This record gives sequence, structure tokens and C-alpha cells, in this order.
Amino acid sequence: MPICPNCEYEYVEGITFCPDCQTQLLEDELYKKPEEWTEENWVLAYSTDMEYKAEMIRDNLLGANIKATILSQKDRNFPGSGDLSVVKLFVRKEDLAEAITFIEKTKSAAPDKDVEE
Repeated sequence: MPICPNCEYEYVEGITFCPDCQTQLLEDELYKKPEEWTEENWVLAYSTDMEYKAEMIRDNLLGANIKATILSQKDRNFPGSGDLSVVKLFVRKEDLAEAITFIEKTKSAAPDKDVEE
């Protein structure tokens, strides 16, 4: 089955480009799967109690070519904050310093001022 090397979705035979990202699909035997999620390869870079914050930072990191993933321990059945609703953002170990610098710059950036009409 053809696989998108970017999105990692499988498609039926006959499809040659990913409809989501327009990347040319690879045959299963040519596709190299990414490294497995192991504690040795990924480290915690950021944590929050709000999923949207982690998702925004992850998307910005991915845009800067820093691989990142989210582990949400948020229990949707129990709305609360604190230790019961931890959302963690992990990056590859070798990207940690760059990711932390990027996150700090993002957090300290001043929001755009509204333009007066």
C-alpha cells in the first residue's frame, strides 16, 4: 500500500500523491518508519494544563522543523486544573536546546498591536 512519508497515512493502490500535503507517496517497502517512541529518544520540553497551548507550540515547532509530539493526560470527564490535567509536549533529545530557545522566544514575543482605523 502506498504511504505518505510526511503524514504517514496509508492509501489504496492507484493513489500517487497525498491529498492532504501533496507529497508523492512511497510504496510500503520503500517507506522507512520513524523511530519508535522511547524514553531515550524524546524528552519533555513544555507542559501546560491547556491542550490548545501545547498544540500551538507543537505546530510552531513543526514549522521550524523541530519534531514534537503531545502526550495529554487531561481527563475530559473531570474538568479541572493542576496535576489532574497535564498536557506534555515532547521533542527529540537532540532538539531540546533549540526547542527550549524557540519556546522561550515565542512566549516572550509581544502580541501585534491593533491598527487604528
